[in-house]
Amino acid sequence: MEKVKDFLQALSLRALRVSVGVFALSIGLHANEDAVRSISSALRDRDYSKAVALAQTALAQSPKDVRLLTLEGLALSSLGRDREALEAFRGSLAVKPDYVPALEGAAQLEYKAGNADAVPLLDRLLKLKPDEKTAHAMRAVMAWKQKDCATAVRNFESSRDVIALQPEALKEFGICLVRLQRPADAVPILKQVAASEPGNKAAALSVASAQLIAKQWSDALETLKPFTDAGQPDSQALDLAATALEALGDTPRAVAMIRQAIVLNPRDPALYVAFAQLALAHNSYQVGIDVLNAGLRQLPDSPQLYVARGVLEVQLARYGEADADFTKADGLDASLALGATARGLAAAEQNNTEKAISTVRQELKTRKSDPFLYYVLAELLNSRGPQPETPEYREALRAASKAVEMKPDFALARDTLSRLYLAARQPDKAIEQCRLALRSDPLDATAMYRLIRALQSRGREENAREIADLLKRFSEVRAQLREKEDQDARYQLVETEAPRESIGPRQ
Repeated sequence: MEKVKDFLQALSLRALRVSVGVFALSIGLHANEDAVRSISSALRDRDYSKAVALAQTALAQSPKDVRLLTLEGLALSSLGRDREALEAFRGSLAVKPDYVPALEGAAQLEYKAGNADAVPLLDRLLKLKPDEKTAHAMRAVMAWKQKDCATAVRNFESSRDVIALQPEALKEFGICLVRLQRPADAVPILKQVAASEPGNKAAALSVASAQLIAKQWSDALETLKPFTDAGQPDSQALDLAATALEALGDTPRAVAMIRQAIVLNPRDPALYVAFAQLALAHNSYQVGIDVLNAGLRQLPDSPQLYVARGVLEVQLARYGEADADFTKADGLDASLALGATARGLAAAEQNNTEKAISTVRQELKTRKSDPFLYYVLAELLNSRGPQPETPEYREALRAASKAVEMKPDFALARDTLSRLYLAARQPDKAIEQCRLALRSDPLDATAMYRLIRALQSRGREENAREIADLLKRFSEVRAQLREKEDQDARYQLVETEAPRESIGPRQ
């Protein structure tokens, strides 16, 4: 961030000096013409102390001359007297709020200090000079600091030439693109960062992560190759590569890579959880539990591992053992609230919906920004078939709406919303949710089926062709999903060579 700020400050000062020079040459026959020329000449000669003295002498006679105030501000800034310079620029803007040279000077100084006051100044400047790339770059960095990725991306895109050689700014640009669900656009930006820093492993892994989110599985494997095929592979790279291999259907290699990563870094809980997720996907629950037992031998105080083991135990109907693991997770780190959440889901598995709803409601009192919890609550309430306009129905609708508000690409929550709207005979709202779900996941068979139902309920002739196309696509998607389910059922993870030193009895 500091390198970006220094670079942009240098550009801003250079641009401001040029603008002042042009301004000084185009003043015409105004009052204080001689003073303006003298101050501008001193600035060009870099005699900043003389420029300040001349400006202050002239301002004694004309204290509201925006040109003199701006020239004084520039001279003071060049001497490092930023606070006084800012006062001069503000004095100019108090007289003429849209005076561009003063706006540029004040915005640059506020930006340099990292003050939020730079934002309204930059916004005003960009309204007057929408093509000012340096101002766009500064505005983008300020937006990044304020966690406003939408504004940051918009301004980064308008200042690509300025940030092209600034890896830190490019990284912020790429991260924001990912956060805005534009991972494919982030990949080339993050590649620029990695290319500028050939030895930076983190930069390369960032590229691979963006490629995985963009479902560019083969590209991600190629990016990761130097770190997975090296003499001493990197455990994080192996973990990412396993994700890509599993997505490509190469589960044996995915398992091998996760195992290798665990051997290299046996104290990373994320690796054991990744293996547990593979085990869950392929119905190999006991194998996953065995590996988590190995992990708990290394990390006996890891709440994530207890939760992961509890989830697998639920699948084997070992509810007592699962509850013990969830309770243990809560005791180790109550702030994560992982155990309580999982306990709620376990209660649902046992058809104890009332207990599950109570658990999730309790969790939401302290975790009001968790979209998954809102989705779980909506789904649990909806599973009871509440009638429209009942309090339970309205609570489910609010919870599902909250989930998609927090996470717009949350297809599962949109599926729940579409079902609620269909139940209330609101097909237009159901159609909207189905389309948004399919935008996030084109293979969402549930959304496709509900979209067909909603369109049919409209009874409009103009929807007939779309319904026919959707029915055909629905059949194709169902066939694909059945094939994947068959593959998962056929492929069972087999316990082979877990690291002996890490395997121990149940914790």
